[in-house]
Amino acid sequence: MKNNKRFLGIFVLVSIMYIVGLLLGNETLKFIFKPLIMLSLLLYYIKSVQIKSKLFIGAVLFSFLGDILLLYDTELFFMLGLVSFLLAHILFISMVIGMLKSSTIKQKISAVIPFLVTYFGLLFLLKDSLGEMLIPVVVYGLVISVFGVVSLLNHLLSKSKASQYLIYGAIFFVISDSLLAINKFYESQEYYPVIVIITYIAAQYLICKSVIENSKE
Repeated sequence: MKNNKRFLGIFVLVSIMYIVGLLLGNETLKFIFKPLIMLSLLLYYIKSVQIKSKLFIGAVLFSFLGDILLLYDTELFFMLGLVSFLLAHILFISMVIGMLKSSTIKQKISAVIPFLVTYFGLLFLLKDSLGEMLIPVVVYGLVISVFGVVSLLNHLLSKSKASQYLIYGAIFFVISDSLLAINKFYESQEYYPVIVIITYIAAQYLICKSVIENSKE
């Protein structure tokens, strides 16, 4: 656990190098450093806790696989990447559900509304341009929205540092995936991929911090 800051530094450096590769359009940098983002975060997590969460480690590994698959710009690899991240989010959801305390109907509704509005708003924007990808995007969007809902509900119930990190991570994930979908299916912009990866890295780091903090509590 003493070396965890060293691994956090590696995670930050690897992330920066990938972003530099993205900005420069350097495929070599992108292919070298993108797979290392989640691997370095996993090492940081392992060095930071004594009792490891199998669900979190599984989610990180599926995210790692998704990162690799999305390096290849084809419909097949995009679908496979989508499946990998779908499985990662299902594991995240299972992890959070295991932490939830009993809640009131009012708290459940308060957690559902913001993510439900975001979900249907994005679907309304994209529906005419999704084509055959409509069902996969609907399913993926629903799953990540559920992750947001349980994360917000967890925060409403516990108000801890760990729950705060988690809800921020979930929000950044929703932003990242929403911009990814907008860039791919609605309106492509040069700066979208940079915002997508920055918010994605922030999301994964914050979720990791949440799990680390939760292990302390």
